[in-house]
Amino acid sequence: MTARIRITRLVIGLLVVMYFITYLDRVNVSTAAAGFGKAFGLSKTEIGLVFSAFAYPYLVFQVIGGWVCDRFGPRRTLLASGLVWGLATVLTGLSGGLMSMLSARVLLGLGEGATFPAATSAMSRWVSKTDLGFAQGIAHAGARIGNALAPAIIVTVMATHDWRTSFFVCGAASLVWVLAWAMTFTDRPQEHPRITREELERLPQPAARTPVAWMPLFRRMWPVTAVYFCYGWTLWLFLSWIPQYFLHSYALDLRESALFASSVFFAGVAGDTLGGILSDRIYRKTGQLRLARSLMVATCMALAGISMLPVLFVHDRTLAIVCLASGFFFAEMCIGPLWAIPMDIAPGHSGTASGMMNTGSAFAAIVSPVVSGMIIDATGSWELPFFGSILLLGIGVMLARRMDPETPFENPPGAGS
Repeated sequence: MTARIRITRLVIGLLVVMYFITYLDRVNVSTAAAGFGKAFGLSKTEIGLVFSAFAYPYLVFQVIGGWVCDRFGPRRTLLASGLVWGLATVLTGLSGGLMSMLSARVLLGLGEGATFPAATSAMSRWVSKTDLGFAQGIAHAGARIGNALAPAIIVTVMATHDWRTSFFVCGAASLVWVLAWAMTFTDRPQEHPRITREELERLPQPAARTPVAWMPLFRRMWPVTAVYFCYGWTLWLFLSWIPQYFLHSYALDLRESALFASSVFFAGVAGDTLGGILSDRIYRKTGQLRLARSLMVATCMALAGISMLPVLFVHDRTLAIVCLASGFFFAEMCIGPLWAIPMDIAPGHSGTASGMMNTGSAFAAIVSPVVSGMIIDATGSWELPFFGSILLLGIGVMLARRMDPETPFENPPGAGS
């Protein structure tokens, strides 16, 4: 094994760990809500606001953060972002009520807003084109491991200490990651002291830095953004309410509900990994990005919606676990191909392009938890929110054909910022 392979794997490994930590920091509130919700006397709607509060600045900073990353590089961008989101997580544990908790979660969104566009920019420099789906899939698998382990980790800490300590532990992990990133990553692979010339030939050539033609790029990316919103609605419904769904709909205790939620989220880990591998394999075999990206996304979204349908009609715990795990598995198979598309379309502006795409999920992160909480408060039904998720997955299937990863984006003559 060459030194170059080791350092490349280390870089990708650090990104996987980053995705794990950022999602652990996002979704820890879903399980900790059993503690702070009772302590602060919050309604389900107010808890939904806490779930979604980080998403407001997260939405705003998607494109801004992507542009900053393209301009200043993923090294500095992720160092600054990590310090902010780590501090925000610690402050969440120091909250004294609803307003201070909302403020800490808003700061978390500010810190995490640029993380995924910056990671995409890093991958566009450190990963070959035929492996982009796998790299994105395995990185997002790290995020889903964070989703899957968060309930168990938070419940364990809460059982031995309290809900506040769970945020202190997550914040400390974030700051350790920042130190590791500072010691390891360089924006340009060719400048890393442990890389070899032979392996550099497998990586993309550095793209020329040109101004962004904002509107032309947005016109290319809006179908991808719309599809990602449809996916994101399901994602944030699951991340925000699945632990509470098992806790209340089936009258389980906190440990049992955490175990069942983790089972659903681990299905997403498998979906992320398999989706990225399959997308790259289709591309290598056919050379057609529409098949490897667009058609695969449409197929997996359709299967996700179909898998979730029985939950609406049959109230059975085992069936619910199987259907929701299957639905999340197929939804997560979309991740590898979807996150590869910004790099397919605009490799020279992958941070900005992926930021545009991720505004779809960020907007869903604002709306989905709150709407779901309002539906539960108004109807008492924990199953009804899944209907909207199935509907939007169907819309995503229809919109997926509008995505065009085959044609690389080029700035029109004279266009730019």
